[in-house]
Amino acid sequence: MPTAIDKSEVQRLLELGASLIEVLPSKEYEKEHLPGASNIPLTKCTHHTTAALQHDRPVIVYCYDMQ
Repeated sequence: MPTAIDKSEVQRLLELGASLIEVLPSKEYEKEHLPGASNIPLTKCTHHTTAALQHDRPVIVYCYDMQ
């Protein structure tokens, strides 16, 4: 279930081994992304593209939209 979290909670979860996924389009991800983040563009999020995620750990999904 999605839950909004703040920066300190992101840091805490990453220290515990959470996965950080940016859902930006690939070109935007290539230009700039958070350190340690993997990219799965939102339009390509499927059971297949997320199968490699460790489902026993939290997954933090992030997208920055400047618009």
